[in-house]
Amino acid sequence: MKIYIGNDHGGYALKGVLLKRLEELGVEYVNVGTDSMDIVRYPYFAVQVANAVSSGKADRGILICSTGIGMSIIANRFKGVRASLCTDTYMAKMTRKHNDSNLLCLGGKITGEFEALDILETWLSESYEGGRHDISLGLIKEAEESLCHGTLPEFDQIFKGERV
Repeated sequence: MKIYIGNDHGGYALKGVLLKRLEELGVEYVNVGTDSMDIVRYPYFAVQVANAVSSGKADRGILICSTGIGMSIIANRFKGVRASLCTDTYMAKMTRKHNDSNLLCLGGKITGEFEALDILETWLSESYEGGRHDISLGLIKEAEESLCHGTLPEFDQIFKGERV
């Protein structure tokens, strides 16, 4: 598994902790985040990681800013990216099992180191369940395709009764 990881100044400290754990786990990563506390703009880093996941250069991605909110907003604009902001291990477990999340967003100023490590390990180890969740992911993909082509079918055309 190859992971791209990016951060702004708000995620700098937590990134160091996560990189150490990724190394201990033998996970290959590419660090495209800032390596200082100097103020930078998070979209520059989010775009690099989300594009790597979207294009297939990375299997998964991790983004860290102060809250994780800004990173998740921009990452989810990329085709095929399912970025999930997780603040506890249950969220990490369920976003992998039900949403097949391929990009983890964390808040460097709101999530403690030990919790972040638990979230990371859970997110890395859980598998997608498939089954009934494939329906929702298929609907997301349909909406994404429509949005990327500038056309969005009427609500009732996307959500047909037989898909419930």
